[in-house]
This record gives sequence, C-alpha cells and structure tokens, in this order.
Amino acid sequence: MMMENQKSNQETEQIDYRGAYELEKRKRLELTGKLAEAEAKITDLEFQLQRIKGSVLWKISKPFRCVLHVVIRTKDRIKRLGSLRGVKEKLKQKRAEKKARYLHGINSFPDEARRALEEETVFEKDVTFSILVPLYNTPERFLREMIDSVVVQTYRKWELCLADGSDAEHAYVGEICRAYVQKDSRIVYQKLAKNEGISGNTNECYKMATGNYIGLFDHDDLLHPSALYEYMKAICEQDADYIYCDELTFQGKKIDNMVTLHFKPDFAIDNLRANNYICHFSVFARELLEGTELFRSRFDGSQDHDMILRLTAAAKHIVHVPKVLYYWRSHAGSVASGIEAKTYAIEAAKGAVSEHLRSCGMDDFTVESTRAYATIFRIRYALNGTPKISIIIPNKDHEGDLRRCIDAIVTLSTYENYEIIVVENNSTQEEIFRYYEELKKIPHVRVVTYTGEFNYSGINNFGERYATGEYILLLNNDTQVITPDWMEEMLMYAQRDDVACVGAKLYYEDNTIQHAGIILGLGAHRSAGHAHYRAGKENLGYMGRLCYAQDISAVTGACLMVSKEIYDRLNGLDETFAVALNDVDFCLRARELGYLNVFTPFAELYHFESKSRGLDEAPGKAERYQQECDRFRARYRDLIDQGDPYYNPNFSLDSSMFMLKY
Repeated sequence: MMMENQKSNQETEQIDYRGAYELEKRKRLELTGKLAEAEAKITDLEFQLQRIKGSVLWKISKPFRCVLHVVIRTKDRIKRLGSLRGVKEKLKQKRAEKKARYLHGINSFPDEARRALEEETVFEKDVTFSILVPLYNTPERFLREMIDSVVVQTYRKWELCLADGSDAEHAYVGEICRAYVQKDSRIVYQKLAKNEGISGNTNECYKMATGNYIGLFDHDDLLHPSALYEYMKAICEQDADYIYCDELTFQGKKIDNMVTLHFKPDFAIDNLRANNYICHFSVFARELLEGTELFRSRFDGSQDHDMILRLTAAAKHIVHVPKVLYYWRSHAGSVASGIEAKTYAIEAAKGAVSEHLRSCGMDDFTVESTRAYATIFRIRYALNGTPKISIIIPNKDHEGDLRRCIDAIVTLSTYENYEIIVVENNSTQEEIFRYYEELKKIPHVRVVTYTGEFNYSGINNFGERYATGEYILLLNNDTQVITPDWMEEMLMYAQRDDVACVGAKLYYEDNTIQHAGIILGLGAHRSAGHAHYRAGKENLGYMGRLCYAQDISAVTGACLMVSKEIYDRLNGLDETFAVALNDVDFCLRARELGYLNVFTPFAELYHFESKSRGLDEAPGKAERYQQECDRFRARYRDLIDQGDPYYNPNFSLDSSMFMLKY
C-alpha cells in the first residue's frame, strides 16, 4: 500500500512539473510573438517618420517648430521657476554672475596702490597667523599656486606650516617645498614618516605652528591676496576670535572660471548644525583650542565640520567677513567636485553633528540627509512631553476658508493636545454664524468675539487671553495644513530655551512659495520681505536653504509658534501695527531679548493669501501700510542699516531670490 502511495505521489509530482513547464513554454511563445509585433510596429513607424522628415511640408515648417520648441521650453522653465517673473530674475541673475566673475575674480586683487596701503597698515594688535596645510600627493601646479597665494599676502606676519604625507612616487612635493623654504623663512616644512590622513597630517601642522591665530587651508586651493589683511581688521576692530569669509568654487586654471559663489550669512547655529556653511577660510584664536584636539580622525571627511562646531561653541566673537577671500578648486577627487568622491564624509558629518548635539545636552534626535545634498541635514529633535498648543485664528466671514482651515487641522494633524480659538471680528454673513454653531460641538474649539475694528495685533492679543496652552500658534484663516506633523516640527524648536518664534513654509495655491522666512530691509519699502518669494515648491533655494531649518530674522504671523511665556513677556503683538509688520516687529523684539527665530521647511501649509481679511478689505490700506512701514523703519533704522545678519550684503534688496546686487 505504501509503495502504491509513493508511486502515486511521484506521478502527481511529474504531472505538476510537466504542467508548469508547458505553462512557462506558452508564456515564452506569447512574449516572443508580442516582441515580434512590437518590432514590426517600430520598423513601420521609423519608415513613416523618415517619409515625414523627407517631405516638403516638414522642411517648410522647420522655423515654426523651432519657435514652438522655444515656447515649450520657456513654459517648462516658468513652471520650474514659479512664474514669468522667476524667468526674468533667473536671466538677471546670470548677468549678475557674469559681472561677479569680474568683481570677485582676479580683478578683485589689490592694485599696486592698494597693496602698498595694506602692507603699510599698522594694527594695534600683534598677531601672527599660522596657516596649516596638510599635503598629500599634491599636483605640482596646485602646490605652487597654493604656496604663492600665501606668499603674496598683503599682511606679512604669517607662517605657512606644511606637513607632507606624500608617498615616494610624489617626492617632488618635498623638493618643491624645500625650495620655497630656502627663499622664505616663514615657510616651515616637515616630511612625515607616514601619511596620517587629513586629520593626522593637519594635527602635525599644528605642532609646528607658533602663531596666536590658526588658519586652515587646503593643499589645492587659493587665498585672496588681502585675506589676512581683512581678517586682521576683524580681529582689531571687532575683537574676533573666530573668523570666516565668503568663497568661490572654480574649475580649471583660472579662478574666474567660477562654478559657484557662496555668499554666507553671519553666524547661525541652526544653519551650521544642518549644513557646514562656514567651511572656508576658518581662522581662530589659538586659545580656543586649549585642552581640545584640532582635528579628530574619527570624523575624517568632515573633520572641519566637527572642529567648527566645537570652536564656535567656545568662541566669544565670531565674525563673518562678507567678501570672497577663498577660492576652492573643484577637480576630480576633491570634495568640491561632489560628495561622491568621498562618500565616507556623509557618515562623518552626521557623526560630527550628533556629537555636537549631545554636547549641548540633547539625547534623542535623528540626523538625515535631505534632497538638497547628502551633507545638508534634516534634524528631528525629540519633544519634551506633549504640552498644549493654543491655535488662534482671527476670522471675519469667509466661512469656506475657515472651514477648510479647521477641517485640515482636525483631520490631518498627528499632534493631539491642542485647542483652537477662533476670534470672530465683525462678520455679517449668516453662513459663518451657522458654522460657528457647528464648531460648538467640537470640544477643543472655541469661538470668542472681538468687537473692535480690524486690528490684526489686537485680535490675536485678545484671543491669546483665552489660551490655556503652553504654546501659542498664530494662524491665518486662509491656510490649509499639508504636512500632518506640522505642529511637532514647529514645537521641537519652540521648546528650546534659545528660540522664540518658529515659522512654517507656506505656499500659494499654484505651489509657489509665499513664505520661507523674512529678510530685514528687503523689498521696495525697505522694511522687510519674504525670502524665495514665488519660487517653485520644489526649488532647493540658494545653496539648499529651502531644505533645512535655519535661523532667520523674522517669520510670518500667518503661521507662527511661540511659547505663551515669551508672548506675554513681549506684551504680545504691538497694536500700533494694525495690519502690517506686526509679526516682524514681534520677532525683532524677541531677538533683542537674545532669542533666535527659526524657519523650518518641514512644516508646510497652503496660504491662500489673496482671500485673507486685512489689507484687501481695510479702508485706506495703502496709506496705513505706508505709515506702518515708516514707523517700522524709524524704530529699526539701525538694524536695517546694519543689514540682515542672515542675508549677505552682496545680495540685492530688490529681489527675494538671493540675487547679486551688481
């Protein structure tokens, strides 16, 4: 019986196998047939295409097709840039960049008269700069150009410390360096027994240094002839103990062959945590290194980011010189040519940022690469509990807008501990009052009534009196939540002791940017304007700035989170700014108290601004707006004259797109 069952099982298995084989065979035959049909169609279409291209009509229509292609490309370009205005600004930017090659390249070098003036300048402080350069198989031309760019410095008190880890096949590196040492005693050279990597070789340079200020210089880059002179001015005039400048990346044999110009903001800790924007040319007081290491080998590939985070934390006067004084050469194998050349730098950078955050007392966080660049980071901080957030929404009529706003909050938000306070102000339409009756059925939504004339500051201050939350979230009625964790993204910054106001990224209905932070002095009125205004939603922003949280002068009150404690300490919004600039004024008053304001691109909402109550419906809006701008400029004249610290003075105040002003 057992033998018969085994035989039966074997026959069944054989039948199943053959069935599967036949099925697979039929499938192959079907695919072969379909492939043959497709190839025949392709051949036929190619034949027809050749007939069309050879026809008289096709040849005659060529000019029209060219015009059509230009129109299509322009349309696509407008779509990418957000508007026709965006295209015009892009063209204007290209013209500015062309001029920048002249202004920031060789032509920016001092002439004989200027050189004589700088060389003869007597400074009140005695400073020697020790410039550290780790060498490793440096190409001869790069090596000579690098050394020459130090030798021609107009400030003469420097020493160039060269630690050479090159292999035997690149013995010429040592020969060239020794020849320079014979000509200039300020050049110090040491051949290392073995290559210790970037960190180890630089640390060997540091052992050779005798100066009281240390500068970090890559072996294949160049310095502007006035770099040390400008840094000496910063030391004497601003008591700087950490200094950096703007930089230019170039390719080929000439620095005028510009790839990018990086015009940087003044020191901004959140920017630095997300992106090593300081980079070159870092110079610092030697005393900042006391008791610490210069470079740590476990962060090789991002050793400078680690070092900058540590030393700026210890520095008392960090000064940004807003001039292009460093030329970063991009070539095969350099970091400037792409992070792919040194993939380990990504993990090293994450490690450096993580180490820094832990040193600041933060334990629970994640550091992730963003779509802008592998070493531009999104940092997710852990929340301290789940404090209540009071969302204050001013409203007059506009039932549809308010309903959409609240529906999105209630249905999309992942944060649960919040309340909504709708501040009713002089509505006249019946449908809005019917909607208010609906809202009464929602436990965490309240409607309170402000009976005075429209005053954005007054309405929000009135609503804040009813708030029971630890955090206030000012929100316009014409907004719509996009990202479900928008409150968490804002709260993680608002909970920090050093942060006051937190703003979100807002889009118009056509997916162009309405708000991505506010720049002081920007715009026709020279009061304040929105950064990257009307750029496309997917735009990375200048040097990736639309892809990471950053410190900013101010954020819009259309979506602004702040602790109730700080709101009350500042006595709320200034009610003399009834419509315009009340949010900017609030943020600047917070800055005066020593707080940071943060913009995060990871809290996203739509802002259907044209439908808002306020300027569009206020009698005498133009006159009142002008009066408020005048009063704002009078109050903050000194700040405006100094320039926004988070916006480089080389940028135009007539454009929100970080365009050069030339």
